[in-house]
Amino acid sequence: MRNAQTRLVVMGVAGSGKSTLGQEIADRLDLVFIEGDDLHPAANIRKMATGIPLDDADRLPWLDAVGKALRAPGPGAVASCSALRRKYRDHLRQVAGPDLAFLYLSGAPELLTRRLEDRKGHFMGAAMLESQLATLEPPTGEPGVLEQNINLPVSAILERSLAWLKERAWRYGF
Repeated sequence: MRNAQTRLVVMGVAGSGKSTLGQEIADRLDLVFIEGDDLHPAANIRKMATGIPLDDADRLPWLDAVGKALRAPGPGAVASCSALRRKYRDHLRQVAGPDLAFLYLSGAPELLTRRLEDRKGHFMGAAMLESQLATLEPPTGEPGVLEQNINLPVSAILERSLAWLKERAWRYGF
């Protein structure tokens, strides 16, 4: 499917399924999966765990870490990363490379809230969803982005995403 590195960020607010889908795509393409949450500095995790939203100064080192991990040698990688604002995605493109693709997982706030309330043992609780939705700048019209609605089954999102990546690789030589 590729003759160069495949780099993909699975993005969206908390509860959208970034990690689940990112791992599935990485497994199917035999790529490394990077859990973006694991790259947060401890101070960021403490803030979010206490319900304090991150600001741009908090996010920049984290975005650098995600971008550098995506740029690592090898056949490519898939990372989960909220990438909520255009400037965050542009920063990731600068660090990881201009061929970076984004899979944007969108969904209704009610579904996202239910998912977060059902999730156990994660520092990002349902209380943080409102601030993430307020921060979100959907990537409408940006290059290299596929939007998928999380109301679909994971299997359908996965297959549509893989087909898009295959078409993208063929069309642009990635």
